[in-house]
Amino acid sequence: MSELPSIANRCLSVVVPAYNEADTIEHVVEKLLQLPELFEIIIVDDCSTDKTAEITQRLANQHSSIRVTRHQKNSGKTEALKTGFALTRGEIVIVQDADLEYDPRDIPSVIRPIIEGSADVVYGSRFLVRRATRVLYFYHYLANKFLTFTSNLFTNLNMTDVETGYKAFRGEIIRNMIITSQGFGFEIEVTAKVAKLKCAIYEVPISYYGRTYEEGKKIGFFDGVEAFWLVFRFNLFCGLSSSFRQLPQRNDRRESLASNELEQISK
Repeated sequence: MSELPSIANRCLSVVVPAYNEADTIEHVVEKLLQLPELFEIIIVDDCSTDKTAEITQRLANQHSSIRVTRHQKNSGKTEALKTGFALTRGEIVIVQDADLEYDPRDIPSVIRPIIEGSADVVYGSRFLVRRATRVLYFYHYLANKFLTFTSNLFTNLNMTDVETGYKAFRGEIIRNMIITSQGFGFEIEVTAKVAKLKCAIYEVPISYYGRTYEEGKKIGFFDGVEAFWLVFRFNLFCGLSSSFRQLPQRNDRRESLASNELEQISK
């Protein structure tokens, strides 16, 4: 296997939103610390009432690559992500849920298209299964598929899983994005806005170890209803200029690779 480009050396910022995840947060962080590309872990404690704050602060004291910030009131996943994105410094930024539904061992394959210069944004799809997926709620599956289909109608993308928790970005894209949704609205909003940017979006297969509601799953029926409204809102009533503080620079590396490929074909 050829050696990866130099961007792969400590380029990755991982944003971990956490609310009452004392049972799993330490296990997630331990796995993240093993990533060779890791530059920093940003943990955003969304005013947890269990021992999440105590555990994450201990981890930050033990590892210089971990930074922890805490909301003074519970504000939802999207607000936690906004806080985390603003603190990142890495060339690549990925979201990691704190509940172990997503396996950090999949992260290298998720970020690889960005490292190689092919992609600007990568989604890890739960419906392109590579190793394993837990069998759970059929109605959730139908809702996810229909929501993705509806989103695709407006973005003209052929995504398979817009609601996935694994989304990786070139850092300047997500740090410049103006995020206005709340609760669990981030997934739909970010998809609409990267589509407006017309950047290179990839999907890769990931494993998924979903939780039941008894085990702590938080997203509910009304979150799904709101997501359909957000598809319309962010695709029809939100333009490119209001989606980004500053338009990210073009990916010169990707364009250079594409140019080289064309030259090789023409020879």
